[in-house]
Amino acid sequence: MSKLQMGARRGTASRRRLQIAGAAIAFGGVLAVAAWYSPTGRVTSASASAKAAASSTADCNSLSTCYTPHQLQVAYGILPLLDHGANGRGETVVLPELAEPKFPLPVSDIRQDLAEFDKLFHLPAARLRAVTTLTPTASPWLANGEEVLDTEMVHAVAPGAAIVEVLVNATSLNKAANAVAASVAALRLGTSLGGIISISAAGQTGGEHCDTHAEVAALHAALQVAAEHHVTVVAASGDIGAVGEPCQVIKGLIGGPFPPVKEVNLPASDPLVLGAGGTGLTASHQTGAYISENAWGLPFGDPGSQFQASGGGLSRVFSRPSYQNDVTGIGKYRGVPDVSADANPHLGMAVVTSTGAGNYTISGSGGTSASAPIWAGLVALADQYAGRHLGFVSAGIYRIGHSAYYHKAFHDISSGDNTVTFPPKTITGYRASPGWDPVTGWGSPDAAVLVPLLGRYVHSDDANGL
Repeated sequence: MSKLQMGARRGTASRRRLQIAGAAIAFGGVLAVAAWYSPTGRVTSASASAKAAASSTADCNSLSTCYTPHQLQVAYGILPLLDHGANGRGETVVLPELAEPKFPLPVSDIRQDLAEFDKLFHLPAARLRAVTTLTPTASPWLANGEEVLDTEMVHAVAPGAAIVEVLVNATSLNKAANAVAASVAALRLGTSLGGIISISAAGQTGGEHCDTHAEVAALHAALQVAAEHHVTVVAASGDIGAVGEPCQVIKGLIGGPFPPVKEVNLPASDPLVLGAGGTGLTASHQTGAYISENAWGLPFGDPGSQFQASGGGLSRVFSRPSYQNDVTGIGKYRGVPDVSADANPHLGMAVVTSTGAGNYTISGSGGTSASAPIWAGLVALADQYAGRHLGFVSAGIYRIGHSAYYHKAFHDISSGDNTVTFPPKTITGYRASPGWDPVTGWGSPDAAVLVPLLGRYVHSDDANGL
């Protein structure tokens, strides 16, 4: 079939892991190679077997199995806002991303990726800027799959918002101290560039035990500056369920071995951050209508890997913030995540990557690197709707969660868990349950209700009361 929007001819697929120094990316966003398409929709190449693509746990690999931006917009109640002009216009989302020029892997041009994405899905041209202040490079537009995922997710949710890629050196993920320094620098620079910062892989600092007291304090200080300037910081909660990311974050990216520790991750566990967990969304592939949702976890993940389930649990570093005081059973420590969105790679949104000469790939998306930019885009819509930068939104989200509007503003996720396995060991996680839980937070958004409420329920001095 020639019209990809109507359901592209499915190519056979297997999971492609993007290469960093000869190893594979696992953190935050998997990209499953589907097929190379020409502008007419003709499949020109494909990989692996049809059997894998047809499996109930295979990654989505075409427009008949992945969701389109329109379907995601319908499922999460975004479309009515877009139809009434709330599309993020006038807002800017900042994405810390890894600079790529020395990586021996196929990389794409993020400008071409977005051009193909916009043409295929009839979206307005993205307003994109790359900032190289933190790591000067002659190739600021080179992007790996993580950057493509983050950028296209934001653009799908808030097509009118500007997007700024703040590039950080890839060596920042080699050890926790480097990761914290890069995260702090990206936060401080990002605070001067936009109203929302979304952190996926770049900016992660590993599980809480990885960071020293001084490093945690430095990160928190940068987040306080962001809150004081009414900048919202959203961070992925992680992809190893109840286990923290490795202290050398690069090991999470390349799939290297590490000792699993039951804990939550920074920066998502900081009370000044909106932690975004992961779900598996089921929606109509004809209309996008919402059907159901559960917590993202096994079997829709990879046992023994750094890509298994929605990150979540209880902090060992931060005491319970005041906005979580009324959450049942949370105890005396900060609970993570706060909210969630689709992160199941088998039920993800289509990602478009240019391969040159007008050709491109259709790939699946997944991990909490998908849910974090979805929420960043939603905050951009809310900022525009409210006519101000809402900044620290978590307290307002919890007020809504405890209000009569909860089941209208959120899809309450009450099935699934974030237990993970590192054979022969199983690390028992947490179960999704009615209301807030340490797997999916309050759940996923019904933006048509939630976005207007945020302007009413978020107070400018909320960050002062933690």
